[in-house]
Amino acid sequence: MNAPDLHVTPLVWGITLVVMVAVLLADLLIIGRRPHEPSIKESTIWVSIYVGLAVLFGLGLWWTSGATFAGEFYAGWLTEYSLSIDNLFVFVIIMTRFMVPRHLQQEVLLVGIILALVMRGGFIAAGSALISQFSWVFYIFGAFLVYTAINFARQGEPDEDDFKENVIIRWVRRAVPVSRDFDGAKITTTDSAGKRLFTPMLIVMIAIGTTDLIFALDSIPAIFGVTKEPYLVFTANVFALMGLRQLYFLLGGLLDRLVYLNIGLAFVLGFIGVKLVLEALAGNNLPFINGGEHIGWAPHIPIWLSLTVILGTLSVATVASLVKSSRDKKRDRELTPVG
Repeated sequence: MNAPDLHVTPLVWGITLVVMVAVLLADLLIIGRRPHEPSIKESTIWVSIYVGLAVLFGLGLWWTSGATFAGEFYAGWLTEYSLSIDNLFVFVIIMTRFMVPRHLQQEVLLVGIILALVMRGGFIAAGSALISQFSWVFYIFGAFLVYTAINFARQGEPDEDDFKENVIIRWVRRAVPVSRDFDGAKITTTDSAGKRLFTPMLIVMIAIGTTDLIFALDSIPAIFGVTKEPYLVFTANVFALMGLRQLYFLLGGLLDRLVYLNIGLAFVLGFIGVKLVLEALAGNNLPFINGGEHIGWAPHIPIWLSLTVILGTLSVATVASLVKSSRDKKRDRELTPVG
């Protein structure tokens, strides 16, 4: 709770934002010039580049600001990256449900990423302001993460039957005329009579945007559980979301094989939630808890332990998922009659 702050100058913030916007513009230009479904090779190259940049950024933090802040960045990035992968399950369902043509899915994903960055930026600013004024907000964040972890563990991976159109989508369907077919990536089109209609792309964008909002509510408290530095929270989110478009095409059918990812994420979120509550107890100033005094027995969980738990849990969940999927596939082959 009393750790030194990371000093980030306005110049560094400005450079970070300029680089982020430049990357997004490059993505837009690439997609605008050549809409296509990325190959496995292309997706692998870009995902590797983004992951490599995140690793280099953490090493740069280590060199300039020390191992603690680098560890906080890595822990936050891994947590947000894992939650972003979980987003992909819902994105796949949305694409399937609205029958988005494969070559248009890149544009949908990029818009979703931009919306997620904007929403998370707002939540980061609000969360930082709350934390700086009210330390007791850690109790709320911690309890929310534990609640979310329990829901993750109970629900398992979502499937298409779980997707329900929210009230905003239903209202838009009633309020505006929507065509039956897509017209490229356009939001509007004209029918044979010259009437202006919205395309299903509008509904897809709304579905992606509202999904991003829900996931932001989970992810921002989670990362504040491993670092209180707004710059690290923001950059960890940026690196987690950059490359998500390519990761979507790279993983493809592999998403269905990550059967234990939700259990792993549930454990990670539960761990971070408990960590936040313990930190709130250690710095307690609420008058109805221990007379407003700090609670001395509440342990401080160091960042190296948080990073070990997060990385270890996600590694075990991934390996266990692949092993189970491989065994299930082998069993299905053995049960399938030959000829």
